[in-house]
Amino acid sequence: MPQPQAQRRPLPLPLYLLALAVFAMGTSEFMLAGLLPDIAAELGVPVGTAGLLTAAFAAGMVVGAPLTAVLARGRSGRSGLPGLVLVFLAAHVLAATTTSFPVLLATRVAAALANAGFLAVALTTAAALVPPERKGRALAVLLSGTTVATIAGVPGGALLGALLGWRAAFWAVAVLCLPAVLGVLRGLPVPDGERAVRPALRAELARLRRPRLLLVMLLGALVNAATFGSFTFLAPLVTGTARLGAVWVPVVLVLFGAGSFAGVGIAGRLADRRPGPVLSAGAPLLLVGWPALALFAAWPAAVLVLVFVLGTLSFAVGATLITRVMHEADGAPTLAGAYATAALNTGAVLGPLLAGLALGTAAGDRGPLWVSAALVAVVLLLLPTARVGSPA
Repeated sequence: MPQPQAQRRPLPLPLYLLALAVFAMGTSEFMLAGLLPDIAAELGVPVGTAGLLTAAFAAGMVVGAPLTAVLARGRSGRSGLPGLVLVFLAAHVLAATTTSFPVLLATRVAAALANAGFLAVALTTAAALVPPERKGRALAVLLSGTTVATIAGVPGGALLGALLGWRAAFWAVAVLCLPAVLGVLRGLPVPDGERAVRPALRAELARLRRPRLLLVMLLGALVNAATFGSFTFLAPLVTGTARLGAVWVPVVLVLFGAGSFAGVGIAGRLADRRPGPVLSAGAPLLLVGWPALALFAAWPAAVLVLVFVLGTLSFAVGATLITRVMHEADGAPTLAGAYATAALNTGAVLGPLLAGLALGTAAGDRGPLWVSAALVAVVLLLLPTARVGSPA
């Protein structure tokens, strides 16, 4: 059956410009794990203290999305998004030049606030650039910036840090922001009467009283928690149970990132038209996949295959749920992106915290995988209640 004309038409160029900015921000979010020892040594703090940089970024991401979305009400994406990229850029320039750990910590909070705010506004802007039936495809393009960051940006940042020092990685992210901000300024359309059609803030906040919206947000947070809980601690699994050695860690991370890119592509094509089958097939496979990785972690070949498969499934299911959040929040045009971003970031914070606790149990470096399985099991229990894809 031929596709409708709207499905065949190319997506607007501004979507890809927004994805470039998301790529730069995603690189910054994930690259720090490989740079912490060098940062700690140069700034004279313990590695455990340097780990606060990751916690500060996570906290800023959770707070930043709703705060920035509320403050940006009444402004178009074209006027608000470049400012957020510039704040992000300035934070990285300051981070690359400071010799003070407290200042570096403050730059991570500022960068996270700008990152979360940008993603919240960009999700809403991306959805507005296309017809409703192409919303999932547009959001997939935007989120692909994050998945490409896990494939190329994160290993690249780690390599740059190893060759030229950790400051070079911060400078590289700042440089990436320049074409992003120029592209957004030139690519996004000038708004025409946009402010007059926006509902009141109280009406947008009232959408949070809709049980199905809250449930889909919860499901998205749980899947993201499962994803990032295990992703964060793949390195000890690779060097421990799998006995592959440190050189294989970036290979495994790239495989997971490649799978995530494939998963976002699947979600982009099916999240609008057939979300039910993606979730009803993908979630049970995830429930099988995480325990399978735990059970076969001592077999290197199994690890290499399963991390790709789990990256694909995790992002196919997660991106589909985030698309459904945007659909359920249709009556909140300026805050829908904040609701989706809040779900993503809540999962990204809680997942590693729960997985980290599991590392200290008898399960050892397989513990995070069992935590991910437990989180997906909760998703499967709640999924029938959400009735994803049925009328509101």
